[in-house]
Amino acid sequence: MTDQYKIFPLGDAAITLELGNSINEVLNQKALAMQQWLLAYPFEGLKDCLVAYSSLTVQYNAATVKKYYNLQTTVFAWVADRLKEAFERSVQEEKEAKELIRIPVCYEGPDLGSLAQQRQLTEQEIVNIHTATIYNVYMIGFLPGFSYMGEVNERIAVPRKQHPTQVLAGSVGIAGSQTGIYPLNSPGGWQIIGRTPLRLFDPFVPEPVKLQAGDRVQFYSITKEEFVEYDCVNDMLTK
Repeated sequence: MTDQYKIFPLGDAAITLELGNSINEVLNQKALAMQQWLLAYPFEGLKDCLVAYSSLTVQYNAATVKKYYNLQTTVFAWVADRLKEAFERSVQEEKEAKELIRIPVCYEGPDLGSLAQQRQLTEQEIVNIHTATIYNVYMIGFLPGFSYMGEVNERIAVPRKQHPTQVLAGSVGIAGSQTGIYPLNSPGGWQIIGRTPLRLFDPFVPEPVKLQAGDRVQFYSITKEEFVEYDCVNDMLTK
């Protein structure tokens, strides 16, 4: 552990380097840079690199690593050194600004009215505030293709529901300082303010997950009629 990060095991086949414990775009970009470096220079036995808000978790085959590199130390210590190397070598690389992804939303969600009342705003003010921000996709998780984005303006930040409800695919919600899109029908506790006609997860195409950590997203408002007419069979994201 250093002042910049700490490293700890997750069982005997995964290891995490944690840069902090907050929703922080700078730390998230560091974790993404480390992921990109490890994928560009993988070690034998590497299985996956998973980015979270301010950490990177590496999954590996311990037996493969130990045998291939004829280790005289523990696999954990060896992989930890690879993570340290990724940290040192990747943080100096400049990240190219990604093209902005614009996502249409019909803002007629079941929780829009109650959110407006809680925050003492009109429904249109909620929409205006939500669409004014360019969001960073921090991580993908919970469901295949579920994108955790942030941060929402504090004027519309609201806690999760105490009791989950059934949520439709494409629903756009807010939970705390986060906003996100449900890619599938699922129980969920986020406050639903709208729905997009875009399919953000399609298991039948080569790239099933449409948003990735590091993407930049801005929402724009459409009517219910436009939602119904939207051609979501074609290219699912407009840039």
